[in-house]
Formats: sequence, structure tokens, C-alpha cells
Amino acid sequence: MDFNILVILLSLIGLMTFAYRGFSVIMMAPIMAILAATLTGLDVMPSYTELFMGKAVTYIKSYFPVFMLGAIFGKVMEETGLARGLASAIINGLGKEPAKAVLSIVLAGSILTYGGVLLFVVVFAVYPFAAALFKEANYPKRLIPVCIALGAFTATMDALPGTPQIQNVIPTTYFGTNLYAGPLAGFIGSAIIYGLGIVYVTHRLKSAIAKGEGYGNHTTNEPVIDPNARLFPWYVACLPLVTVLVVNFAITELVTWNPAILEPFHSMKGVPLVAAKVQNVASIWALIIALVSGILVALVVGWREIKTVDGMSKILNAGAIGSLLAIMNTASEVGYGNVISQLPGFAEVANFLIGIHIGGTPLVSEAVSVTVLAGITGSASGGLAIALELMAQDWLAWGQSIGMGPEILHRVASMASGGLDTLPHNGAVITLLAVCGLTHKESYKDIFAITVLKTFTVFVIIFIYSVTGLH
Repeated sequence: MDFNILVILLSLIGLMTFAYRGFSVIMMAPIMAILAATLTGLDVMPSYTELFMGKAVTYIKSYFPVFMLGAIFGKVMEETGLARGLASAIINGLGKEPAKAVLSIVLAGSILTYGGVLLFVVVFAVYPFAAALFKEANYPKRLIPVCIALGAFTATMDALPGTPQIQNVIPTTYFGTNLYAGPLAGFIGSAIIYGLGIVYVTHRLKSAIAKGEGYGNHTTNEPVIDPNARLFPWYVACLPLVTVLVVNFAITELVTWNPAILEPFHSMKGVPLVAAKVQNVASIWALIIALVSGILVALVVGWREIKTVDGMSKILNAGAIGSLLAIMNTASEVGYGNVISQLPGFAEVANFLIGIHIGGTPLVSEAVSVTVLAGITGSASGGLAIALELMAQDWLAWGQSIGMGPEILHRVASMASGGLDTLPHNGAVITLLAVCGLTHKESYKDIFAITVLKTFTVFVIIFIYSVTGLH
């Protein structure tokens, strides 16, 4: 094997290994990047300050508002009890039969994430009610994580058109699309994921029940739900979520931004990183306005739980501070990818990935690249951003040469990011298991089954497109 390619592989393996062992990506990404750069003859300091930090800063500039406002929105929904009210209504309302129990948890997670609540907040909101339901029905607790993952980590994260999650936002910058790109592909993919996923989890639950397996003797993070606690009615709890969706859709579809609006900023001295054209940032602007609107509605509706200005400041501050870790993790992975892309061996790797001509379109090349990088980094948004930063223009040019629009490229890239990202070292998986008080040994096998299903679905969509020209 060529030495330059070996250096890249060792660097990637090192990053994945340290991430799995619990080391912060913020720290290890630059270390692994600089190590690879040094071994291939690049100077250390320019590799760090110009290659690594230069691209990390660009990513933060582009997406920090979405991370921050999304985290604040989720925190307000959590602390006011709005998220709990909606989750409780759905889970308690559908009943305790195995199929209905699975469906209720999946539905609760899906509605919250599609409404703009961050995945981590959804886990905290849904788990107590899911655990109470499973405990009362004497269903195995070990299957709660896969139910939550199917609802929150799959279709509403990156497949359903219009989802405000970051995995659906990132491609808009590279392809000039909006959050509703590739609607048919997204809806069909979501139907496959939900249909097969719910069948699988329900089968696993019924099989466990048939074998006499019950809730189990668990003592870690067992939820205590106050029966006298006031919960918001579901139709009230939905108001902030509906606000985000409606405002985002209205601005995206009805507002036409002045194409010359950025021109004064391009001529200003000392104003770096201005977007080349409005089309590259219009979707982010729409989502920013939608999230601010959702936060305001959530604060008004949930004021009875906030009560004071001090209470509000604590919630908003906690959300803002919480967003920093998420954005810095992903930005570090993007900076890492930029360093790797400049190494001598990467040209061969890129040529191999771009050279995957299965089906005569760039979709397989794109799906494989995004899936592999998301799996290696353990991050859907990190792997997606790295892949698009390095190869989006090649895929776009390839697509244009065969008459393929950027919308299907957007949807396939977004969906591919949410496949192998949920390998054992993924932060969301680790958090989910910790919140549920379970271990990888107890529950990861079923989460992995959903991971395989999600990855499989991307290639089904590509096959359907190659046969029908689906968009």
C-alpha cells in the first residue's frame, strides 16, 4: 500500500479509536490531522492554523446560528415541560399493546425532532414515559433505546423533506437547495424506514414477551414521574413545533430574497467569509427566523413554568452554552477533513470514490463516501460536512453533465449521513444508552439493526431513482 494512503488510514483509525474510547474530538481531531500532515511533509503550525482552523471557522460561521438556536429551542421545550407534555400524551394515549407501545414511542420522538427539537433533548423528554409504559406492561427495558432511536435518529433527522435538523441543512450550502429538496425520495425513504423498522422492533418485542422476558431488575436512571405534575395538553405543546415548521415553509416557499442583498458586504473591508450568493444561505436564513419564532412561542406558552426573568435567563443560557460542544465537535471534524484533503494520498482516495460509476450517476459514489466518513467519525453531520466539502462540486458537475438536478444529490447525501454514524462510538448512541441506564451489550444489537436498515434504504432510493428518475 502507498505510504501516503497508509498515513491517511492510520490517522482515520486513530481518530475513530480515540473517539470510541471517550476522548474529545475537539482535542483529538487536530492531533490526528497534524500527525498525518507531518508524516507527509507538511509543516505543523501552518497545517493547524491555516488548514485545520481555517475550515473549522468557516463551518462555525455557516452553522453556529442553527446549532445555538436549535439548542435553545430544545432547552425551552424541555424546561417548560412542553416536550414532556407531548410525549406523555402520545405514549399514554395509544395504549400498551406491543405494536402500539412501539408506535407511540417512535411517534413521540419523530414529532419532536421534526418540529425542531434536538435529538439529545428528545431522548430526555421521551425516555421517562417510555420507561413507565414498559415497566407497567412488563416489557423488556432493553428495547426502549431502539424505539427512541427509530423515532428520533432516522427519518426525521435527514429523510423527511423540511426537517430542520442540521443533517438536512448542511447540503443546502453546497448544492444551493432548500430543506424540501428531493421530496419523493425523502417520503419513500421515510416510509421504508418506518415500515420495516416498526415491524422489526415489534417482532423483537413480541418474541421477548413470548419467551417470558419482563422489564428486568434495573436500578440505574429509573424514572420517577410525579402523578400530580401538571402537563401541557398535546395541542398546546405542539404550538412551538408547528410554528417552526410553518414559518420555515412560508419563508422558503413564499419569500424571494433580493439577489443583490449581499453585494454591499462583498465590498466591505475586513468582512470575511461572505456567502457567494443568496441561494447558498437562504435556507439557513429561513431556519434562523423559524427557530427564533418557535422559541418566542415556547416562552410565551410555557411561561407558567418559567415564572421569572431569572428563570428564563437560566434556560436560554443553558441552551446557548450547550450548543458550543456540538458545534465545536463537528467543526473540528470538518477541520480534520480539510487537512486530510490536502495530503498527497488523498487524491488517490478521492479518485477512487469519485470513480464509483455504478448506475452511471454520482449517487452511489456520494452515498458510499458520506456513509463511510460518517461511520469513521461517529457523526452524521461531521461525516456529511467532510464529504461535501471535499467532493460536492465534483458530484454536482457530474450530475449536471447527465441532467441530474441537485435536489436528489441533497437528499441522498443527507440520508447517507444518518446510516453508519450510529456505530458504537457515536455520541448520540452513548448518550441514549446512558440516559436509559443500559449498556451497549444490553441494547446496541437492536440499534445496529436500525443502522443497517437506514443504510440499506439509501441504496434502495438510489436504485429507484436509476429506474424511474425519482426526485
